[in-house]
Amino acid sequence: MRYQAVIFDWAGTTVDFGSFAPMGVFVETFADFGIEVSIDEARAPMGLPKRAHIEAMLAAPRIAAAWQDTRGAVPTQADVDALYALFVPKNETVAARYASLVPGTVETMAALRARGLKIGSTTGYTRSIMAHVLPVAAAQGFSPDNLVCSDDLPGGRPGPGGMLRCCADLGVDSPRALIKVDDTVPGILEGVSAGALTVGVALSGNAVGLSLEALAALPAAEVDSLREKAGSILLKAGADHVIDTIADLPDLLSWLDP
Repeated sequence: MRYQAVIFDWAGTTVDFGSFAPMGVFVETFADFGIEVSIDEARAPMGLPKRAHIEAMLAAPRIAAAWQDTRGAVPTQADVDALYALFVPKNETVAARYASLVPGTVETMAALRARGLKIGSTTGYTRSIMAHVLPVAAAQGFSPDNLVCSDDLPGGRPGPGGMLRCCADLGVDSPRALIKVDDTVPGILEGVSAGALTVGVALSGNAVGLSLEALAALPAAEVDSLREKAGSILLKAGADHVIDTIADLPDLLSWLDP
């Protein structure tokens, strides 16, 4: 068999259709410091480790200017640390509330295991946040063979560290025997940088940012437009293939490795 394991992202890929859990928390955390940010601004760096996500938001010109106007100084690393310290405990509770599995996740995992594939995972969430998410996902039938969190490594996404840790955890010979499935640019880059096959997830992820119900209510032409937009972002990042949701992965694997 060409591949030995599939490595999944969490929010927007296996849980939290539309990737909603962190959004309100970023907005609320910045508001606690007197800075208004939009959901779109909060979504822009999605997929990065959460401290790096906050740092990227602060580096955005509009937010940096608002910070200087409101706080009287340019944002510093100490400001990043202060925001992060407030964000993490807020997100621990919220992430669990949004940890419903993306439809098709349980069936996809069964199909992968039937092929003899191991199932790994990486995430931009911290270990403390995932401590709240893991039991909720497990109760619904999803328990991967490993988990690499953003604070497990000194250097995370978009670098290859998480994927290399997956190789070690899962006993996989090489990252080239891995498939990375993710809905974000940093997550795709994580797979690309390791030399893994990468599969982007378009409709359930951050680039579309809609709930399953909201997406289902749209006309087919609008869904097609959203699919094309999200797919182009993921392909530009280096995704080898793009699917709508995790439910489509078994068919792709049947084509890739019959």
